[in-house]
Amino acid sequence: QLQASGGGLVQAGESLRLSCAVSGFAFDDYAVGWFRQAPGKEREGVSCLSSVDGRTYYADSVKGRFTIARDNAKNTMYLQMNSLKPEDTAVYYCAAGGGTFHPDEYDYWGQGTQVTVSS
Repeated sequence: QLQASGGGLVQAGESLRLSCAVSGFAFDDYAVGWFRQAPGKEREGVSCLSSVDGRTYYADSVKGRFTIARDNAKNTMYLQMNSLKPEDTAVYYCAAGGGTFHPDEYDYWGQGTQVTVSS
């Protein structure tokens, strides 16, 4: 089970940190990722973090602004989002599984948390 939190309404240029608490499976064994889905658009990969070598990957649209992290001791993953833009507005989902930007490769999904960035 994954429980995402931390979304909200912010102004452009501000920051948010999303958290995702994990339970019910061996979190350490899984790569993790954050996805987002804006109204009328497909779900897209934002960032992922390997469970093997700790490598991180970011969509070009968020590179340099977002940072993914995990704390295996706390069974929690994070997405620090800085310099937010109106185009970042979406429902954000945490996931555990594949370690790529392909949603089908993930086994577990959180319920989503809304991020709204006003201009």
